[in-house]
Amino acid sequence: MPGYGIRPPDAGLLPWSWALEQLTTSRNFWLATASAEGSPHALPVWAVWHEDALWFSCAVGSRKRRNLAAHPRCSLSTQDPEQPVMVQGDAEIVVEPDRMAAFLAASNAKYEVSYSLDFLHPAQNATVRVAPRTVIGLRAADFTGSPTRWRFPAG
Repeated sequence: MPGYGIRPPDAGLLPWSWALEQLTTSRNFWLATASAEGSPHALPVWAVWHEDALWFSCAVGSRKRRNLAAHPRCSLSTQDPEQPVMVQGDAEIVVEPDRMAAFLAASNAKYEVSYSLDFLHPAQNATVRVAPRTVIGLRAADFTGSPTRWRFPAG
């Protein structure tokens, strides 16, 4: 973050365990996508950190799903602006029933709901997995010393 007075990396970075805590406890996430024409779109979604990725669902006809079909690269950010964690990656539409069921179990537990697997029927709702390529986190209380970036291999 040039120009912001950020201390060098040897001054200390946030541990991955801190980022994981934010990713697992955030109730809402901001999903940012782009349309086929490149128009930005951001909306809150429920998401679950599951199997080293963020997972969410959305209606097949929704703007976010249509945007992801055009451009799978997206970002999801936690809801806390004082301790944000942002995940950048490529959206994968999951259709395998066992993987969908595992996501649904994790989502039902986190949000204290009891949706059945029928809710995720691929003709109506997309099950989306976003494996991170880059994750960025920071703590506002230590703005110049905490910005941390984690990189992950593609795939």
